[in-house]
Amino acid sequence: MLEPEFRGATHHMWRAEGLLPRYRTYLCTMHAVIRASVPLMELALERVRRRVSSGDPSAAPLAAYLEEHIREEEGHDAWLLKDLRAAGGTPDEALAPMPSPLVAALVGAQHYWIEHHHPVALLGYIAVLEGYAPAPGLTDRIARRTGLPTAALRTVREHSVLDTGHLDELYALLDRLPLTRELEATVAVSALHSLDALTRLFVRLGRSVAAPSPRGAGPVSPMGVTP
Repeated sequence: MLEPEFRGATHHMWRAEGLLPRYRTYLCTMHAVIRASVPLMELALERVRRRVSSGDPSAAPLAAYLEEHIREEEGHDAWLLKDLRAAGGTPDEALAPMPSPLVAALVGAQHYWIEHHHPVALLGYIAVLEGYAPAPGLTDRIARRTGLPTAALRTVREHSVLDTGHLDELYALLDRLPLTRELEATVAVSALHSLDALTRLFVRLGRSVAAPSPRGAGPVSPMGVTP
């Protein structure tokens, strides 16, 4: 339902016009998102461990997954700061400003659902961030159009490879979890909200000139790299 708008937004965001400054803004914005990933998973792990003793059948496998995934995601926010420096920016450009309300809407909903509903909601969020990771061709496209060195593109390059395997692990977990219909709906609502919020964030990033309506945009691959 939401993919056409998301793909249209990313396609416009990665257009050649003004890409270098927009890429730096992208790095700052994604740092605001990614630095929350491990803390979100740590919060979910803490809450889900409490559910193990209460007899929640999904708690133990979810806890095991979170423990492993925390280790896999540690340090990725630091990659973004190094990319930013190599792209001619400074870490303060990412660390000093107040994060956008759009970032707060994307990340903050997960805090609420983890605390006040069920930590399994976080799986919908993870599915979106890893299911719509940078496409393999995006790194070369950015380098070609901006002249940036390889050192400025690590996050995009690494996530285009890593997230495919991570997504397979997540889908395997979802197949194993004994989720009720209510918890399946929780994961689905979280995913739909996350994709909608991420789309709005990317539309904002792409607005260095008026963006065309993403509705009805032709098919493009993830993160807007056309075949």
